[in-house]
Amino acid sequence: MIKYIALYKKPADPEGFDRRYFESHLPIVNSVPGLVRAEVARVQRVVLAGFLGENEPHLIAEMYFDSEESMKAAVQSPEWATSGANLAEIGGMELVAMFSAEVVEP
Repeated sequence: MIKYIALYKKPADPEGFDRRYFESHLPIVNSVPGLVRAEVARVQRVVLAGFLGENEPHLIAEMYFDSEESMKAAVQSPEWATSGANLAEIGGMELVAMFSAEVVEP
């Protein structure tokens, strides 16, 4: 399993951003083919935040896919492109760092 992670820094208007994120962006993300599940968490506390600089984290979104191949196909889909356009529209592109990670099973 592999996941695509989006770490959002705190926006100037957290409540407004959250409303737009959950009402418009997340439903589009959930339509992406091959997505197993999406989880969004609001950051409550940061410990040892030195590597974050002055960026206070706000939300963490994790999108899970069965394999790297299914994630690669998903990011080439029209639904993924629509989600990116929507994220830009709601002001999230200036707030986000994105990366993928392989889920390690012990």
